[in-house]
Amino acid sequence: QVQLVESGGGLVPAGGSLKISCKASGRTGYPYTMAWFRQAPGNEREFVAGIFRGNSNTAYSNSVKGRFTMSKDNAKSTVYLQMNSLKPEDTAVYYCAGDRRLILSSLQLPDQYDDWGQGTQVTVSS
Repeated sequence: QVQLVESGGGLVPAGGSLKISCKASGRTGYPYTMAWFRQAPGNEREFVAGIFRGNSNTAYSNSVKGRFTMSKDNAKSTVYLQMNSLKPEDTAVYYCAGDRRLILSSLQLPDQYDDWGQGTQVTVSS
């Protein structure tokens, strides 16, 4: 079992930047896919960015490509999401997700992830 804990959310004006983090603990000694999802009120949980296990390439949703950057620090068992040029429509609860067995074609599917953090609120004011 892996525990995921997000941090770093907050309130930021439109056009601003914010960096959120997700630290994994527990059974982290295995190749592990990690991703960021977000969910705004009344909306379904949507994929934001993800790094497939054993692969340094990162995938992004079209809505954040070019503005958000996901990175990982293996030594700290932590992934980050640097969010630049934030827009009011980026306002959501951001969740960190992880899974050991997920296949690449399922990277963007939230129901394929076993492990989830509690979420961190990101609010972008207009």
